[in-house]
Amino acid sequence: MTDTMKAIRVDRLGPPDVMQLQDVAVPSPGPGEVRIEVEAVGINFADALAVAGEYLTRTRVPYTPGMEFAGIVDALGEGVSGVQVGQRVAALGGSGALARYATVNAAGLVPVPQTLTGAQAAAFPVSYFTAYHALQTLGRGESGEWVLVQAAAGALGTASIQLASALGLNVIALASTEEKLDIARRLGADVTLLQDDPDRVKKVRDAAGGRGVPLILEVVGGKRFQESLEMAASRGRIIVIGNASREQANLRPVELMKRNLTVTGLWLTSLMTDATVTAEAARVLGELVASGRVVPQVGPTYALAQSVQAFEDLLNRRTTGKVIIEPGR
Repeated sequence: MTDTMKAIRVDRLGPPDVMQLQDVAVPSPGPGEVRIEVEAVGINFADALAVAGEYLTRTRVPYTPGMEFAGIVDALGEGVSGVQVGQRVAALGGSGALARYATVNAAGLVPVPQTLTGAQAAAFPVSYFTAYHALQTLGRGESGEWVLVQAAAGALGTASIQLASALGLNVIALASTEEKLDIARRLGADVTLLQDDPDRVKKVRDAAGGRGVPLILEVVGGKRFQESLEMAASRGRIIVIGNASREQANLRPVELMKRNLTVTGLWLTSLMTDATVTAEAARVLGELVASGRVVPQVGPTYALAQSVQAFEDLLNRRTTGKVIIEPGR
């Protein structure tokens, strides 16, 4: 192994083109850390927000983006046990994955079925654990209930549709094009609607028996959040997972009171600190993947030098499934 490697570096916050491909030192794992030869990096909307300085936590520069990845364990730091050199793992490290090698605290390793490819493993942790917690841990979804999935052909949308269907929920999917709705139907959506259909609020309520939707996964925000309130059934649960519109949403508590609605925020980073909750999610998801009922949806793949293009395609909604960057290409 050489002492240097290629990595994406961000020296100032801004749009994707602030990312630069540079030569940097190969990191050494510290105590409690694992070094991974990165096979694939899953790119999320949160990565783009971090580069822009708009994420939930402060982005400190200079840094290497990439919070979700998979690869082969290359070296173990002092005190690490339960993982072996040569083992394929997925990891959530906060940052640092857009490089040939990355180090992560061993606590950031995510259990993934060994049947997955590197790209599938990189597409698994954020989207599928988030979907599980939205539908079950926080959403308390029950078999036979209706759930609304926005941005249905994206990484989280495809994960949510598969998982909801496997858990016996009925899915209403919204997406921007018929081609994306075809993907939603293939993955198990029961009702599909264009997100800009002028009658979408009424059609969604009608699809759920005219009473509205008991469970809504809200990822768009802005003015769409008001529509989610209108689509929700009495005593409905709205799980706020993202703000893809990057617009401010307004909420008047009296709107919740009138129909006894619940609005709950979901941030995977904090949920992953609960070992019991994480273990249960890993157990359920592992069984569903092993049975073939859930298959991580890998979208377009890019080389490390194409990272700017990958981020721009994601932000401009030109992709479906999980956007993957492969540093070895």
